[in-house]
Amino acid sequence: MGHIITQVDAFTNTPFAGNPAGVCVLSTAQDETWMQNVAQEMNLSETAFLIRRDDGFNLRWFTPTVEVPLCGHATLASAHVLWSEGHLSPDETARFHTKSGVLIAKQQGEWIELDFPVNHSQAITAPSELSEVLGVPCKSVFQNSLGYLVELESEDLVRQMQLNFQQMKTLPVTDVIVTSLTRPDSQYDFISRFFAPGVGINEDPVTGAAHCCLAPFWRDRLGKDKFLAYQASSRGGVVKVSYTGGDRVYLAGQAVTVLRGELIHF
Repeated sequence: MGHIITQVDAFTNTPFAGNPAGVCVLSTAQDETWMQNVAQEMNLSETAFLIRRDDGFNLRWFTPTVEVPLCGHATLASAHVLWSEGHLSPDETARFHTKSGVLIAKQQGEWIELDFPVNHSQAITAPSELSEVLGVPCKSVFQNSLGYLVELESEDLVRQMQLNFQQMKTLPVTDVIVTSLTRPDSQYDFISRFFAPGVGINEDPVTGAAHCCLAPFWRDRLGKDKFLAYQASSRGGVVKVSYTGGDRVYLAGQAVTVLRGELIHF
């Protein structure tokens, strides 16, 4: 029998929304080339590979082109699979050993909460061509280990912007979070989008790692610790964010399984 691979839509409770991720719980270890080939075959923004160890699971994430050090939606999808497929009982905590350290996931009713490292941003002088590439004026520009974090003047600009992805690849940093406050009548505190052509993803539907940057950014500006955030890709997704300071951010989302198959060549 081959390895079972499950596709999960993360940061949503609706099929065909949120961010799809492949999840493969391995019975035997596989090499990086094999995992990268599977991720390319799945052609999702990320495919997660897990293998059990004494105190949890080793977890790695691959885009169709590269391995990445941190991925929120594929971690959420992995935790969902571990509980829904019977690898963990509902009351057990999911513990993941990753290149970004130990990550924890817990069930909280219909939501899954992730314990992730915070990612602070520093104000910078923006490259002169950044606004041209984004197609919108930048209100303020910051940088973190994920890429640029660009604040825009309004929610409408975030939703309507059209990027030049080829030109974007010529920037000193190729990955960009854009964000703004939402309209006063919105149920959400802030809105964002994330573009990552540098790792082969023009626009990521919903990005946990980006919210590790957005949490301290908006806490500093709004003076609050808890947020309901919306990532305004064409699929869309909702993230509950909690950050009280320190080095950890808590992200919560929902997830739904959409398909399950068997990898017969390995």
